Order: sequence, then C-alpha cells, then structure tokens
Amino acid sequence: MMHSRSFPFQAFVAAVVGLAASSASAQFPFPPGPRGIVVNPCPPPLVPPPELAMAMRNPQQPPPPAVVNFLRETETRAQADWANLCRYAPDNEAFGARGAHLPIAVFLGDSITEGWAREDGSFFTSNRIVGRGISGQVSGQNLLRFRQDVVDLHPKVVQILIGTNDIAGNAGPTTYTNIERNLTSMVQLARASGIRVVLGTVTPASEYPWRHGMQPAMKIEHLNVWIRDYARKHNLVVADYHRALEDGKGGFRSEWTSDGVHPNRAGYMVMEPVALAALAAALQRAH
Repeated sequence: MMHSRSFPFQAFVAAVVGLAASSASAQFPFPPGPRGIVVNPCPPPLVPPPELAMAMRNPQQPPPPAVVNFLRETETRAQADWANLCRYAPDNEAFGARGAHLPIAVFLGDSITEGWAREDGSFFTSNRIVGRGISGQVSGQNLLRFRQDVVDLHPKVVQILIGTNDIAGNAGPTTYTNIERNLTSMVQLARASGIRVVLGTVTPASEYPWRHGMQPAMKIEHLNVWIRDYARKHNLVVADYHRALEDGKGGFRSEWTSDGVHPNRAGYMVMEPVALAALAAALQRAH
C-alpha cells in the first residue's frame, strides 16, 4: 500500500485529483476502456512514479505532473472498480495455482489490516494468515470483496476489522444500521461457508487527519458496543483491539501510533497477542 501513516493515500488522491465533478468528467462520465462482460476486467497494476513518496511526505506542496497523472489514473480505476476487486485478484489466483496450504485465517479490513501485513509480514506468514486489507475502504466494499478475498481462499477463520472509514465518511454519509448490516452479512456468508469468525473492535481515534471535525471517539465506541453485543449473541469471538490500544479518553495511545489512527510497529506488537488469542478461541468453536 502506498500511503504515509500521517497522511493516508486515500486522502492524498482526493486532495490532488478532487472528487467533485469536473467538465471532463461531465463529458466522459465513464472511465475509458472496455465495459460490460469481459474475460479479465483488471488492467495491469499501476507502477507508482519515483516522485510519489516525496510528494506524500510534503502534501502541501504542488505535486509534479507524473504524480498527478498517476493519482488521476488511480481515481479513474477506483470509479470503475468501487470494491477494488482487482487489488488482490492476481494474488488470489496465484495462491490457488501454486497449490499452497490453505490459510488458517484471512484478515479482512482497511488500512489498519493492510499496514499490519506490510509492517510485520512475518507475523502473517508464520501463523498462516493472509492479509486482505485495502486502505480507505468501508464495510460495504469489504462485503463486496468477501467471497473473492475470503471465501474462495477457504480459511478456517476470518477476522473482520472494518468500520472506521464508514465513520469518517469515506464513501459518503451512512448510518450505524448500514454498517451493522454489512458486518452481519459478512458473518452470515462466513458461517454459510464453514468459516469461523473473529470480529475486531474498531481501533480508537479522537481525530481523523484526512477529515477533521468528525469527532470519531464516541462514534467508534458506539459501534464497538454493538460489535461486542452481536458477537455475544451469536457466539462469535471478539478481538478487542480498542481496549488494548485506547488511551483512556477514546483516543489512540500516542506511543503506539504516528497519526492517531494507524498503529505503528509498537502498536501492531500490542495487537498481535490479542489476534492470536482470538484465533485460538475461534478454532475451538463450532462453525
């Protein structure tokens, strides 16, 4: 994933490209390229320009043309593939083709999960966990990816850790009910497929660097109350990352994060025993 922990990639794309309709988008409402039923809807992966890393470290400076063009293409692809099914499609295909052992678990989520797999890949490989997080995603996007990125990999357990970007409004306005329905649908899909479920509580945040003024702390806790209660009623395991990482005021403990939202390496070290305990508990439960 190409984002700075202090300035998420999703926000950088929005800041440079802009999400409001322009005259160009009015004239060309659909991204160029094939549409409808095709053999392979996924274009070749984008190669980020060398200038991208520097531009993201200095988001207040005008980015060079190569970065602007790269981000425009990123946004165009996002419009054509809202759930980003193309992101892990090649990895999933290669996973099956090489006859690898089935994973013990798939971790599904957003940048918290994506950053985890990048920051401590050995934790994933040594515990036969497959990471399927995508920065900026909301629960509806995870739901759309669920069959491809979870069910088709045939894990014993799935961990679902999603919701903070719904609260941030990354995909526009929503409701708690919408998030809860998306989580419920993923749980039902998993159980119908014989996959045990771990629900992760949403990690703490008192402010979103890419969207100020959202006052997320209480909203996150409200959602987490539902997650814990739903898990109790349906005999699911909870990985309570919020309680492990929270500073006592609803925010992220400063020594475990670099931006108040995303764990740093020390933060992930705190999360890992919570994850392993939850996986062990889930494996002991009936489907």
